[in-house]
Amino acid sequence: MPPTEPSSDTDWDGVRLHVVTGKGGTGKTTVAAALALALAAGGRRTLLCEVENRQGIAQLFDVPQLPYEERKIAVAPGGGDVFALAIEPKAALLEYLELFYRLGRAGKMLERLGAVDFATTIAPGVRDVLLTGKVYEAARRRGKTGPVYDAVVLDAPPTGRITQFLNVNEEVVGLAKVGPVRNQAGSIMSLLRSPQTVVHLVTVLEEMPVQETQDGVAQLHEAGLPVGGVVVNMVRDPVLPQRSLTAAAKGRLDRTAVVAGLEAAGLGGRSATLVDGLLAEAGEHALRVALESAQRKELAALERPVYELPALSEGIDLGALYDFAEELREQGMA
Repeated sequence: MPPTEPSSDTDWDGVRLHVVTGKGGTGKTTVAAALALALAAGGRRTLLCEVENRQGIAQLFDVPQLPYEERKIAVAPGGGDVFALAIEPKAALLEYLELFYRLGRAGKMLERLGAVDFATTIAPGVRDVLLTGKVYEAARRRGKTGPVYDAVVLDAPPTGRITQFLNVNEEVVGLAKVGPVRNQAGSIMSLLRSPQTVVHLVTVLEEMPVQETQDGVAQLHEAGLPVGGVVVNMVRDPVLPQRSLTAAAKGRLDRTAVVAGLEAAGLGGRSATLVDGLLAEAGEHALRVALESAQRKELAALERPVYELPALSEGIDLGALYDFAEELREQGMA
């Protein structure tokens, strides 16, 4: 069955390549996986790629370690398919040498001589060129009935490195004046700067990740790369109503009411130590809520679509990924 067109009621209609980045620890791989599921819903096909050699996708979907080939890892709601690919620089270089230079057995000889390891670990920028090149090929690949994938989702390097990672082909264009290397680098940059690509940033409501998100957006804009949405991950709802939060922040919670509530719950509300601990915890909670509110305002100032995913005390499993995918669809990200 040929791929179907993405729903026109999403925020990213017409986008084929979704790049997902974020500060370490914000859950960018989880968000990328949920987005791939969301984009595949309703009979579409998506490819979820990773480039950091961590096998994070395999762990999330509870499948064996991914080789350097595209494999189906999940079925999305409505019958869509999610494929995954762990892009490995050495294999990508051998594929590149065969595709553009027809080296074949000579490429294998280069590998035995150590030239491939040199190129992918020492030569500046070559690794990132190969990784982005493979993603470009997957996003542009066509079958008899049209594009092989409706969308490609890239679990990209962290925010602090994302602009350099995506913009490395611009440097190659400047260095290589002619030949297949320059042509491919130019084509990759054309895709990355086109309306078919967006870079989404994942954060949590803490000062450092939000600041890194702001810096990342500014750097992407400066490099001419398209900024997508901001996904706020691990959101926790306040456990107190606003009036109580205000009182707790000022240290003015009604102690008598707390004691009465503990007694009503059969928890021994007469213990001064217990009551003091609860009042202190309420004050800390109120402070956290206020700080998170301030960070939300910082993110709103970026003037990008913002999506939120809840914190899960029991951790992330496959069921949680499907729940997150539905959350992203309901909020218009897919």
